[in-house]
Amino acid sequence: MTAISVRLPDDLETQLTHEAKLEGKPRAEVARAAIADYLARKERERFMAEMVAEARAAYANEAIQQESREIAEDFLPLENETLDKVTAGETGEKWWK
Repeated sequence: MTAISVRLPDDLETQLTHEAKLEGKPRAEVARAAIADYLARKERERFMAEMVAEARAAYANEAIQQESREIAEDFLPLENETLDKVTAGETGEKWWK
């Protein structure tokens, strides 16, 4: 395991010490968990940004828009059939009463 040295503002160090005491863990363990959470969040944010960029590019492409419409139209009868079954059920009563 690699050791690093980090300078913290006094208030952050106080919070870290307090949290470590509350959890009954060493400060280093709490700091490692916080860094791991931060890095995982940043990775998710980048992934989502890439997904949004891809979606925007797709929505700007007329051929992809048309293909999406065709796929949606192909599934419309199935969606309506499922909706009819869910809303009526076997008794004919609405499920959302």
